[in-house]
Amino acid sequence: MHIWKRISLGLAMAATLLATTGCGTISTMGKLESGAGAEASRMWDRWIEGNGDIAIATTWEAKVKPGLKASEVEEIFKLVAVERNMRDVGTLPLSKELEARSGKKEKLLTVYSFCSPGTARRMVDFSPHMAAYLPCRISMVEHDDGSLWLYTLNMDMMVKMGRKLPSPLKEEAQAVRDTIWEMMQRGSKGEF
Repeated sequence: MHIWKRISLGLAMAATLLATTGCGTISTMGKLESGAGAEASRMWDRWIEGNGDIAIATTWEAKVKPGLKASEVEEIFKLVAVERNMRDVGTLPLSKELEARSGKKEKLLTVYSFCSPGTARRMVDFSPHMAAYLPCRISMVEHDDGSLWLYTLNMDMMVKMGRKLPSPLKEEAQAVRDTIWEMMQRGSKGEF
């Protein structure tokens, strides 16, 4: 009988918690894109697999095919940007900057930035906090073993996890997401 009292107390506490916090959660869930829960679950799994590293949970990565040069990957990024009407808005060669400062060879670390100006403006108008995600970036990182890796923000968070985007912003955001994904895939495989 004692165990049933504990279970009853636990259920009562859970019901109270749900009643006091659930309304906001339920209301917010109704405003989210379809598939938001599944995407949040994938991020949660990556967060756990990454031992709590939030960067692992919120990014995509792709290993560059052995033998590809960084300059070839960069050329593919620029090719895809032109094909998909994205703007190349800058390259930050961090490893070269560090080498210039120290005089020592550094492992490759370069950040490439791309943007769709009209989409960026509409996203920031929709949510000013989106400005923190601008512009879209892909980083090329050399690991200790000499392999090259590409990293970028998980764009599915923007498209699938937030408040429902109005049309045509939703389609524009999906096109930006697809462009960054294509850059990662083609760049990592050397597909010109």
